[in-house]
Amino acid sequence: MIKPSSDISSVKKTISDYFQKQVDVTVNLGRNKIVRFCGKLSGVYPALFTVSPDDKNFLGKTSYSYAEVLCGNVKIKPL
Repeated sequence: MIKPSSDISSVKKTISDYFQKQVDVTVNLGRNKIVRFCGKLSGVYPALFTVSPDDKNFLGKTSYSYAEVLCGNVKIKPL
């Protein structure tokens, strides 16, 4: 078993530090499909967080769980 380098509480704290800031989001959708966009971290909730994309034509999921970040399916970093 691979020992995780972080836990869910550290992921929550890191993302809550980015609240109301511009972030760069990379989402791995599987089967070599990767979506990347910039937006504003608009909401931080106990089970998930939401990102408002800068592009008005963006058609995609903009709420993500902390587990997706922990697993590596979603990568988020400040601009």
